[in-house]
Amino acid sequence: MSPDGGVLTLGETMASLRSSGPLRLGGPLRLSIAGAESNVAIGLARLGHRASWAGVVGADELGALILRILRAEGVALGAARVEPAAPTGLILFEHRIADITRVQYRRAGSAGSRLSPADVDAAFAAGPPAVLHWTGITPALGEAPRQAVAHAAALARAAGSLRSFNVNYRAALWPRHDAAAVISSLAAGADLVVAAADELFLAVPGTGPSGRGGSRDEPEQARILLESGTGEVLVTAGSAGATLYRPDGMWQQPAAHVRAVDSVGAGDAFIAGYLSGLLDGLAPQDRLARAATTAAFSVAALGDWEGLPTRAELPLLASGPGATLR
Repeated sequence: MSPDGGVLTLGETMASLRSSGPLRLGGPLRLSIAGAESNVAIGLARLGHRASWAGVVGADELGALILRILRAEGVALGAARVEPAAPTGLILFEHRIADITRVQYRRAGSAGSRLSPADVDAAFAAGPPAVLHWTGITPALGEAPRQAVAHAAALARAAGSLRSFNVNYRAALWPRHDAAAVISSLAAGADLVVAAADELFLAVPGTGPSGRGGSRDEPEQARILLESGTGEVLVTAGSAGATLYRPDGMWQQPAAHVRAVDSVGAGDAFIAGYLSGLLDGLAPQDRLARAATTAAFSVAALGDWEGLPTRAELPLLASGPGATLR
C-alpha cells in the first residue's frame, strides 16, 4: 500500500478534564483534549505517517486548544472547521479507584455534532487518502454526522482508499438496536473492521454477543464479515490481547506486559499501531506486534494520547521494567 495519501480520520474531538479522585470532592482538574479519531491521527503522526483530521470545533477557547494541540502533534487540519453557532464538546474523566475511570460527556448540541457531508468533500478535495478511518461514535452524534460518515466511506471506496472502521459502541449515545442497524451497514462497506470482543456482534446482523446463550461465537461472526467482503476483522480483548481474522488465516497477539495506569485510549493506540504497520507493508503478525506495543505505551501513561510513542521509542519496552537509559 502506498502511504502517499496518508490517513484521514473524521469525528468529534472534545476538550477533556481529568480528575485525580472523585469529582464530588473537588480538587484539581487537568485540561487536555480527547477524541477516538484524533487519538489515532496523533498516534500515526508520532510514528512518522501523514495524518489528517476532519472535524468541527466551536469558536471558543476550547476549540482553539484542540486545533493548537493537533497542529503541534503534526496532524494536518486542512478540513477542520470552526462553527461559531455551537460550543466545543467537553468530556470529564473521573479517576475513581486503581485504574478504573468513569466518564461523563457534555456534548449535546456540540460543534462536533455538526460534521456534514460538505466537510467530507473539503477533506477529499486535496486528494483521496491511502486510508480512511472512522468509528461508530460519529454516526451516533446525529443525522448529519451519520450522512458524513456514509459519504466519506463512499468516496473512499470510489477512490480505492482502504476503509478502516472501529465499531466503538457507546451505549450513552444510542440504543443497541439503532446502533446495530447503522454499524452493520458501515461494517459491510469497510476493508478493516475493528471491534472489542463484546461488541463485534453489532457489526453482524442477526447475531448476539459472543459467549452468551444462543449467539454465534467470535470466529463465526468474523467469518460472516469476511464472507460479506470485509478484508480483515481485528478483535481486541484488552489485557487478553487481540485476534486478527483474514480469509487466509488467523493470527493472535498477546498484550504487552506493563503496569497499567490509564486504559482510556488504548484501543485507539492499538489501531494507530496496526495501521502504521499496514502502511509500512508489515506482515500481519508484525502489524499486531506493533499495535500491542503502541497500546502498551498508552495504558502505561495518563491521558488518551499523551503517552503514545514515536517511531524511535518503539523498542523501549524491550529495555525491561525499571531500566534507566543514559
